[in-house]
Amino acid sequence: MSVPNIFLRPREQQAQADGAKRKFIHPDGDHLTMLNAFNAFVAKQMNPDWCWDNYLSHRALKQTNDVRNQLLNMATKQGLSLNSTPPQAAEYYENIKKCLLSGFFMQVGHLERAGHYLTLKDEQVVMIHPSSALDSKPQWVMYNEFVLTNKNYIRTVTQIRPEWLFEASEEYFDLDEFKQSSESTRKLARIKGKK
Repeated sequence: MSVPNIFLRPREQQAQADGAKRKFIHPDGDHLTMLNAFNAFVAKQMNPDWCWDNYLSHRALKQTNDVRNQLLNMATKQGLSLNSTPPQAAEYYENIKKCLLSGFFMQVGHLERAGHYLTLKDEQVVMIHPSSALDSKPQWVMYNEFVLTNKNYIRTVTQIRPEWLFEASEEYFDLDEFKQSSESTRKLARIKGKK
């Protein structure tokens, strides 16, 4: 998440770039779409020509791999247990989303009945950025960036389950701290009551 965008979209080749991106799209959103592209990059032995043909930034993907290796080395030096879910396991993507949410739990949006998203706690009306891989409007999403142009957008967005929010940070999701009249707070209260 700390590297530039991996997807290239040259102005004169936008349709081709969009077509290339579709090969990597995960229906749950952008984080997993980027992971699919990264895994394909590694499977293709980090080939720059393959990146060029698929409208991917070789530099950004190489930097992503470097960050991954640095994190792996730090974890190993700290003696941390490295437990990865195999990619073919049913819970592979779910576990990745839960891991991401443990860092982005403060950056969550809820789809309101009116059709727009509302960020939790600060209740900003936002829309999913047009560059998102999401082609649906999930009820709950996490996002990396809040982008203010002529509209409020959230960018790098992935679908989540609301019950994961309490797992990510029970303290942050103390519902007494939320605006009690909001639709999202009422839904979270029902979910918390079921736990």
